[in-house]
Amino acid sequence: MQYLISVIDHRTGSATDDEMAAINAFNEQLVADGHWVFAGGLSAPSDATVIDGRGDGPPIFTDGPFLESKEYLAGFWVFEAPDLDVALKLASAASKACNRRLEVRPFL
Repeated sequence: MQYLISVIDHRTGSATDDEMAAINAFNEQLVADGHWVFAGGLSAPSDATVIDGRGDGPPIFTDGPFLESKEYLAGFWVFEAPDLDVALKLASAASKACNRRLEVRPFL
């Protein structure tokens, strides 16, 4: 089973050197333990483009985020885990490593 772990932050690229070292060590452990699938940081919501291709007309492209909020998705992991309990344990360690709140959601 795979899980999306969303990193919630109020700005982009805010990790300190110590936090980055902890994240890198955590990622290495994920790989060693067979839980690593993919991870990445995201640019600021102001860099986003929203595309609405619904309806019969051509798609509409809009600059900026879909939602305005004080906090947003700043990065993510995709974990491989046998069940939600293991995913939550891994996410707890990830939250400690990156010093941010996280959201865990299973893929369908």
